[in-house]
Amino acid sequence: QVQLVESGGGLVQTGGSLRLSCAASGGTFSNYDMAMGWFRQAPGKEREFAGVITWRGGITSYADSVKGRFTISRDNAKKTVYLQMTSLKPEDTAVYYCAATRGAGRSWPYFFAYEYDYWGQGTQVTVSS
Repeated sequence: QVQLVESGGGLVQTGGSLRLSCAASGGTFSNYDMAMGWFRQAPGKEREFAGVITWRGGITSYADSVKGRFTISRDNAKKTVYLQMTSLKPEDTAVYYCAATRGAGRSWPYFFAYEYDYWGQGTQVTVSS
């Protein structure tokens, strides 16, 4: 069983930056296809894909809405994934979730929430105008 814990959320002004962390424990991450995704959910809206990174190769993919502003990285030794967010906008305000997928049998870039097996509890990011 994999446990995921996000941290790093908070209040930031428009144009500011934040770095979220997602620490994973339990489970096995040696599977070549395993990946970690970041999703976000704003009030009254559906959860949406922000980006994803593979554990083994560090290959990334991003939603168009965050491309060029958000960067995902990982530290395999620490089993931690990061979401560096820059040039933040009020529309980035949401609860941010990290999620883990086994990957096998699913379609890269694992865009859909149902493709993920484990979820963190979420961390609030608020961008003030």
